[in-house]
Formats: sequence, structure tokens, C-alpha cells
Amino acid sequence: MPGQVHVAPIGWRPRDGKEEGVDDPTRRWPVWATVLPYPLLGFLALVTASNKGFAGVSLAVDLALCALTAAWILVVFTLHPEWRDRPRTMAVFFVVLMAITAVLVVRDSWFGFFTPACYVFAFRLIPWPWEPVAVGVVAAVAGTAQSYGVDRSTAVGATEYAAILLVNILPMCGFAFYARRSARYQQERELALAEIQEANRRLEVSLAENAALHEQLLARAREAGVQDERRRMAREIHDTLAQGFTGIIAQLRAAEHAADGPDADAAAWHRHVDAAGRLAQESLTEARRSVHALRPEPLRTAVLGEALAGVADRWTALHGTPVRLSTTGTARPLPPETELALLRTAQEALANVAKHARASRVALTLSYLEAEVALDVVDDGAGFDPARAAAAGPRRDGGFGLVGMRERIESVAGTLQIESEPGSGTGLSARVPVGSTEEDA
Repeated sequence: MPGQVHVAPIGWRPRDGKEEGVDDPTRRWPVWATVLPYPLLGFLALVTASNKGFAGVSLAVDLALCALTAAWILVVFTLHPEWRDRPRTMAVFFVVLMAITAVLVVRDSWFGFFTPACYVFAFRLIPWPWEPVAVGVVAAVAGTAQSYGVDRSTAVGATEYAAILLVNILPMCGFAFYARRSARYQQERELALAEIQEANRRLEVSLAENAALHEQLLARAREAGVQDERRRMAREIHDTLAQGFTGIIAQLRAAEHAADGPDADAAAWHRHVDAAGRLAQESLTEARRSVHALRPEPLRTAVLGEALAGVADRWTALHGTPVRLSTTGTARPLPPETELALLRTAQEALANVAKHARASRVALTLSYLEAEVALDVVDDGAGFDPARAAAAGPRRDGGFGLVGMRERIESVAGTLQIESEPGSGTGLSARVPVGSTEEDA
């Protein structure tokens, strides 16, 4: 299955980096290992012929054993490489090979030089735990060849023969254990590497998924930014053009009333027309500055308290209702977005008073507190039901007042509270925290 790690059984050893049963067995054996037995046998056969031929000894048995050994290796091992992956077949092959080699060594000790080829077969063909046994058998045959001059019939000779065997068997078996340990370490290392590669693959998949999610989040953030910008522009348009047009309409209607009838007042007509012209110019300036994302004109040339005083004076001149402005606490610089939010809130509150309250007095209070700044607008007008107004939402005539004020104050982490009852006036309180913002400014 994809992503599944193969775990090899204990005792398995990779041969030349290839996994058993996966590739052509001939590729797992180096050329020298398959060719080595034949030149060794040929050389030893020549040595046998040279030594025994001059002595007049028959060569038939020795040469027949050499031929039998070569034929056995050729048929079982060389010509059938697919048999090398059959443990039982290779076990029979090795046992027969060692039996013939032992006979050759007993007859002629120089056949001990054939044992390097036998070591190769023992290490590469016999699986664990039989590998040390096979290596020990080869070492015993090699030790027997090395002790050809020892008289084994005596106690000293037998002891010397046993010592030679131990000198051969112990190091080679120790090397077999060391080789197995190294093979297991390599196997564990390859397994860990495979797990790391699988983890990396899964990590790449996770990173790709995270990248896709990141793109989705960015797209949603862009959409949210667009919506926020639309709401901001809606508030700006309301605070500039809508309020300005409302004031202009009110002044033009007043000018119309001043010009009609037998009691026409030319001075009042000019005053209202001039006021309408000033409102139009101010609204146009504010609209341009809002589009260019600049601070409103009153805040560009004055601090918040002075800007509110200018707004109150202009509103009083336009509507004839006095606005009393008071400031408490120690005035201090505020973040631009906070000043803008409070200024727009005051403008909208006064616009609502002019349109709906029919108030005779308005109080505007700016309070600098320890960790926040507060703006309170109170009038003695007609009042209204805040719950009913909130449930109704934006007015059908396009009004954005209460919704716009609340969104603007909340955009600077502030709160807006409105208290009103029909016939009892209206009180509006906007509070914006400024402690941390002020430190960052």
C-alpha cells in the first residue's frame, strides 16, 4: 500500500543493496565471487598434478574430486542463479561442497587455499542463525589444512591441532556475529530513513494543504477588507455628503420661506443662501479628503477639542439652537483614528438632533479620562425608543446614523450607549480606550 514501510525479518541481509527476490540474483553477486572458485580449483589441480605426478602417484581421484567440485558449483550455483534464493537448496549445495572440500584437504593439504571461496558461500548463501555454523565448518577445514604437519596421535599434537582450529574458528565466527550486527544496524538505518522519507512526504502534503488553506484565508481576508472598506466609505459619504446635503436643503428651504409672502426678508434670504453655499463648499472639501483617505479638514488644522468647537459653532449658526461644549480632564494627543471616530460621531449626533429632536438646547462634553476618552451628546428634544430604532435598522430614506456611529466607534475598540425616551430627550455616550494605543503612537 502507498506510504507503508516494509519491515524485513530478523536475519535478512541485503546483498549488494538489493532486496531478496526483487531483482535478478546474478546482479547481487560481484563477478569475482562467482568466478573465484574456478581459477582456484584449476591452480590447485595443477599443483596436485605437479607434486604427485613427479612422485608417480595416481592423480585420478584428486582430479576427479576437483572436476566434481567444479561441476557441482557450475550446475547448482552458476547456471541456476534463481536457486540462490532457496535456503534449502543452498544448504544442500553448501554441505556437499564442504564434504568434497574436506576430502580434498585430507588428501592434499594445499586444498586449504580453496577455503576463501567456501567462506564467500557461507557468508552469502547461509541465512542466520546457521551462518556461524557454516563459517565454523569452513574454518575447521581451513585449520585442518594448516595443521597438516601436526602429529595428532599424541596429546601434544592433538592439543596443537585443537588450538589451530580455535584460532581459525573463533575469529571467523566472531566476524560473522559482527557482520550480522552491522547488517542489522544497516537495516534499522534504512528503515529509519524510509520512515523519515515517508514523514517528509506527508509533511510536503501537509504543507501543500496549508498553502491552499493560506490562499483561501488570504482570499477571505481580502473580501473582508473590501467589505470593511465599503462600510468605511459608506460612513465617510454619510458624514460628508449626506450631512452636507441635509444642511443645504434645510438652508435653502429657510431661504425660500424668507423670500415668500408679504413679509419677505431679503437679509434673512441672503443669510440662508450664504450658509447653504458654505455648507456646499465644506461638504465638497470633506468629500475630496475622504476619498483620498486624509484626515478631515477640522482635524488637519486643530486638535479634537478645537475641531469639536468649530463643529458646534457652525451647527449653532445654521440651526439657531445653542450647543454648549465643555471639556474635562487634561487634553492629550489621541490616535488619528480615535479623533476621527469621535468627530464623526459628534457630527452625526448633531445632524440627528437637527433632523429629529426639535431640541432647544444641546450639550456636548469631551472627557479625557485615565484610560479612555469619552464623548457625550445630550439634548432636550423629542426623544425616541432606542430598542425600536435598533430593530428597525437603517432607515428607508437611506439614513445611516445610529448604525454608522456604532460601527465607527467599535472600529477603534470603543463602545456606544444611547439613552432616550419619547418626550424626554436623548443622551449619547461614546467611549474609546486610549491607554495602550497612546503608548504605541
